[in-house]
Amino acid sequence: MILKRLTLYLGMVLLVTACYQYNKPDKPKNLISKKKMVDVLIDIKLISSANGVNKKILENHGINSESYIFKKHDIDSLQFALSNEYYAFSIKEYEEIYANVKDSLEQLKIFYKELDLKEEAEAKAQKKKDSISKALLFKGKDSLEIIKIKDSLKMITKKDSLTKTLFPKELKAVEGLISPVSDTDSQP
Repeated sequence: MILKRLTLYLGMVLLVTACYQYNKPDKPKNLISKKKMVDVLIDIKLISSANGVNKKILENHGINSESYIFKKHDIDSLQFALSNEYYAFSIKEYEEIYANVKDSLEQLKIFYKELDLKEEAEAKAQKKKDSISKALLFKGKDSLEIIKIKDSLKMITKKDSLTKTLFPKELKAVEGLISPVSDTDSQP
């Protein structure tokens, strides 16, 4: 029991003294600005989420996410690592950067949700417009006549031999169709 306590206290003392030695990193010569760091981190988050979902697609197109981001923002990996280390040591600055990243990602999420809702509304409106025009097409006809027309149209598209004998009026009304050949016509 005493040995456990002694080990615990000794471990705490070593931990406190080991962490005490860290000094603030020097400001890099080519430090990435906070605004640019926010943009880089946004792109990193977006690409990493795309990697999780569509990793095969990115690999098939030969896209290396890290090099893409560095090339897009005209930085290199060392510059990013040093800037990230510098900002990470100053917690307030790093929290400010990540708050901006989070806000930007939320704005993107809202934008794309609104865009998706808009597309759904347009699709519904088009579907409603199509159903109204279909209703106007069959206006003034009773339901049995509509069913006959729909059935005859289905039979015409199938080019069945029965359409010739069952619906000759509808076939004459539609020009340009090849009349179907019956199985019994070819026999002697």
